Amino acid sequence: MVAVIIPTLNEAELLPETLNCVRANHAAHEMLVVDGGSGDKTVQLAEAGGARVIHSPKRLRAFQMNLGARQARSDILLFLHADTWIGPYALRQIEHTLEQPGLVGGGFARRFKNASPVLRVTCRIGECRSRWFGWFFGDQGIFARRSAFEQAGGFQELPMFEDLDFCRRLSRLGSLTTLRPPIVSSARRFDARGSLLTTISDVWLTMRYLCGADPVKLASERREGGH
Repeated sequence: MVAVIIPTLNEAELLPETLNCVRANHAAHEMLVVDGGSGDKTVQLAEAGGARVIHSPKRLRAFQMNLGARQARSDILLFLHADTWIGPYALRQIEHTLEQPGLVGGGFARRFKNASPVLRVTCRIGECRSRWFGWFFGDQGIFARRSAFEQAGGFQELPMFEDLDFCRRLSRLGSLTTLRPPIVSSARRFDARGSLLTTISDVWLTMRYLCGADPVKLASERREGGH
């Protein structure tokens, strides 16, 4: 069985579609929505959609995902953003993939809904990055064996790059794989500044993080910059 763990904060608009996509999978699964204190109808919609709601005392995605992992009953964990939609065979695909010895986890190739040409290019580059280095971002649907997740220490409670940090530690325990077909993620994050400027900012922040910059400082800069 696969535990689908979805951290949320005011995700009433897109969460129902995400849950519908998970329910369309015939593989045995459980859905855990870990809410950080939403002020909209996220919790009610999650319960109506068949998810078990866990109320998190912290509004921090890494903390919420770790909390969901602790309360899940499954041996396979899939961490899914509330605005990301998986295909009807994704969970079975994860199960079959993890039957391979030495494989501890991975993620999916990704495409954006209503993507601009810039975002289509970044998705192709991102898939190459994932295949070459085993580095996945959260909107790629990171999955792992529970045993490997616990051995790696779960997600560090960072304000950003908790996904990349986790994958780098997970890859020390075994192989990671990139699955296709791609999952689909909302492009809403790029609406305010446009896909090109947001992508340039993302690449700059990521490069600085990989060179040793403090994620807390980078997150502060990102907030101050309004992106």
